[in-house]
Parts: sequence; C-alpha cells; structure tokens
Amino acid sequence: MLWARCGWNPVDAEGRISGVPQWKLMHPHRQMVCMQTLTCQVCTGPARTPLGFIFLASPRDHDPSRPNILTNQPPVCRRHTRAAARLCPHLEDGPTVFLARSAPLYGVHGTLYGRDEGSVKVIAQPDAPLPYGHPNIGTFLASQLVRRLTSFRVVGLDELLDDLATAS
Repeated sequence: MLWARCGWNPVDAEGRISGVPQWKLMHPHRQMVCMQTLTCQVCTGPARTPLGFIFLASPRDHDPSRPNILTNQPPVCRRHTRAAARLCPHLEDGPTVFLARSAPLYGVHGTLYGRDEGSVKVIAQPDAPLPYGHPNIGTFLASQLVRRLTSFRVVGLDELLDDLATAS
C-alpha cells in the first residue's frame, strides 16, 4: 500500500513543529508513527505503562462489551492522559478508557484505487478499515493505521490514574 502524504506546519526556534492541534485531523505520518511504535499521540514518548497501553475513545465510538475493538487513535502516555481527555473535542463528555495489554496491528483506513480505461481512479472509500492481507491492499492509499485491542479492560479516568499511581 501507499501512504498518504501531506505537508508539515512550520517549525519553531527549537525545531519543533508548531500550530494548534487539530485532534480529529491527525497528520497521517504522525498517526502512523505513533501507532507503529505505540508512542503517545501528544508527546511521541513511550506510551507503555505498568498496567498496559491507554487508548481513549468517545463513548459513541465503540461498544466496550465487544471482545475486540478496532481503533485508529494512537495511545497516550500516563502524563498526557488527562490533558488529552480534556482537550480533545471528540471526547466531549468524557472518554471511554481502554487499558490494553495487547493491541496488534490490524490494517489501515484510506481509499481504494483501481484502473479504468487507462487511468487510475478512486474505486471506494470504505468506512471500515482494510485488514492486512486483504487482496486489495496493493492498490490502497492509506491515511491511518488501525490496531485491534484484544486484551483490555474499560476503566474510569480517575480509577486509571489512581491504579497507575499505586503501580509505580
């Protein structure tokens, strides 16, 4: 598959990319890197905690009673959990907090391309992610990496932070 490309914001005097976060429109490269390496979507530091990986979601996004959850939201580190929950407009009424021990790569979101009379054109923009190994992966323009949460528990934000303080 091919990965979508887009420009970067200007950098500040210290070489850091500047600008206001656009939470719902995470940069495709940053999203891919954070998901591949399981690093925090806020600071890009390690997201692993002593209890697992923290994934935040809107309560409308997932049914937490399902045994598997597909997510395109990178994890957050312990230090940025509360800030991400407070600042992300998508999590407006408080997030569902998934504490995952296992989050294997699943596939990608994006656009399927194909040939038509000698030209390349968009064939489909599926709502569901395309899993790795799918026969169409070779003509897919990926914009977000997706992980599958399999071994997780749903916890409250305050409960999580209390458990992490105890585990340290």
